[in-house]
Amino acid sequence: MNIQQADMYLMANANYFEAYQIPAIREMLLKADDSRFVMVQSVPLKDPTLMLILSLIAGSLGVDRFLVGDVGLGVAKLLTCGGLGIWAIVDWFLIMGRAREVNYQHLMMAIDTPYKMESSFKI
Repeated sequence: MNIQQADMYLMANANYFEAYQIPAIREMLLKADDSRFVMVQSVPLKDPTLMLILSLIAGSLGVDRFLVGDVGLGVAKLLTCGGLGIWAIVDWFLIMGRAREVNYQHLMMAIDTPYKMESSFKI
């Protein structure tokens, strides 16, 4: 992918990712084939701000967790009414980061690079 395509993608979608992920994403985009540009453009990204708004409105029903793909947590949150409200309040602070992490995972799959967790360690 050329520099202009990578920079254009990042300018349009930088708010969907964590700030520390942007340089790594740029490098991976530059190393990717030109044929991957269409795949990268078609990745469905979740808007972190919208996830926060949904968490504020319907967080106790687990809607926010269902939308980011955490179905098991969404069901648990629904059955416990948001952990009696406590879990719903905690998610107000966590859901934006989770949405950005899911976006990063989807982008890495589109670039065809195995997703590596930053916190993993080597033995």
